[in-house]
Amino acid sequence: MVRSLNPKKSKRKNKKKAEASSSEIPSIPTRVWQPGVDTLEDGEELQCDPSAYNSLHGFHVGWPCLSFDILADKLGLNRTEFPHTLYMVAGTQAEKAAHNSIGLFKITNVSGKRRDVVPKTVGNGEDAMEDEDDEDDSDSDEESDDEASKTPNIQVRRVAHHGCVNRIRAMPQNSHICVSWEDSGHVQVWDMSSHLNALAESETEGKDGTAPVLNQAPLVNFSGHKDEGYALDWSPATAGRLLSGDCKSMIHLWQPASGSWTVDPVPFAGHTASVEDLQWSPAEENVFASCSVDGSVAVWDIRLGKSPALSFKAHNADVNVISWNRLASCMLASGSDDGTFSIRDLRLVKGGDAVVAHFEYHKHPITSIEWSAHEASTLAVTSSDHQLTIWDLSLEKDEEEEAEFKAQTKEQVNTPQDLPPQLLFVHQGQKDLKELHWHNQIPGMIISTAGDGFNILMPYNIQNTLPSELPA
Repeated sequence: MVRSLNPKKSKRKNKKKAEASSSEIPSIPTRVWQPGVDTLEDGEELQCDPSAYNSLHGFHVGWPCLSFDILADKLGLNRTEFPHTLYMVAGTQAEKAAHNSIGLFKITNVSGKRRDVVPKTVGNGEDAMEDEDDEDDSDSDEESDDEASKTPNIQVRRVAHHGCVNRIRAMPQNSHICVSWEDSGHVQVWDMSSHLNALAESETEGKDGTAPVLNQAPLVNFSGHKDEGYALDWSPATAGRLLSGDCKSMIHLWQPASGSWTVDPVPFAGHTASVEDLQWSPAEENVFASCSVDGSVAVWDIRLGKSPALSFKAHNADVNVISWNRLASCMLASGSDDGTFSIRDLRLVKGGDAVVAHFEYHKHPITSIEWSAHEASTLAVTSSDHQLTIWDLSLEKDEEEEAEFKAQTKEQVNTPQDLPPQLLFVHQGQKDLKELHWHNQIPGMIISTAGDGFNILMPYNIQNTLPSELPA
């Protein structure tokens, strides 16, 4: 398990287009940086390639945040037009307990630009590349002219939280209700409606993080866990139903009751070490999954007592995180301390090997994993190796397509033979990555948190394919 605590998709630094002169020196072609393969030579440095993103922004909020959540809003489903507005909640990891807080954020003017996956061809290949260079230069000039207007505006309201926030989650049905795991061992439920209303009604409230820290009592303060913990999950099917898991391997069920909650004092017990993550089933309202430092994943039915209905060895090291696919509810992803992550078809667990995909790309602990809300085959992963990777399980290696792409883009990329074809994108530049979330209402948008702040990113090659049936 890994805890405690700008944006760049790296490329070698070379000028793309040299100034015309009588003694012009040919520029060295730009090369894509391959993590774990390439090494920096003397005089080289890594540079961000903004053309790899439809949108990319980074910001700091003071103390690092180990955990955050994106809040559902009423601005519309499946938003595609820039600039975007979003709301989120995050909890700090300050040096002193009294300095911690929960932050409610309103982020507006998240700008971006849709890009073609393959550049348009104009005439022959050389003309095409020159045309692209001219367009890039034009874009660069435009960006420098109005850079300030493309910077996101950040407003924040802060609520005092005594102790570090190990994890924080917002109720999907009522996003103003949030729950936090405190490092002192308390689980607290908060009503943040007044702060979200203040942010929604004003364009200046808490602008640039200048808001004071406000004192507010939680709705519920549960101290029944025997130790601190990290595992939390709200039920997507039953509003207000909640699970919390601790480092002593116990899981408690919370049920909504007359504006408050009752917590079952008898915990679910089945793991032999710390419960690291919890996920309710997206299809069965009484079923949830858990993962543990004991290397196992368990599936539980709250109607069948306090023992797991199903348990299996998932990894050879701590299982840090799990994610249940909301669009393909038989698929469960798990990430381990040894850097591996796996996808299982839960329908096949009892019959033997249920692993449908297993990846060893990352060499350091997996810290977060989450399926896309808009594409059933796509998931994103963060690791302690400072990489955020995006994977599409539907992809297979196609040498003919690769050759055609290289010919059109003139990219000098020598892809390692052992690089999985399902690896769709690698995002770098953040240090000590801890958690990521897809935005459920903005297809293709990911927000990530790390020791050095947050990134908002929309990789240009992520397909924004929507489910065939969407809620009205």
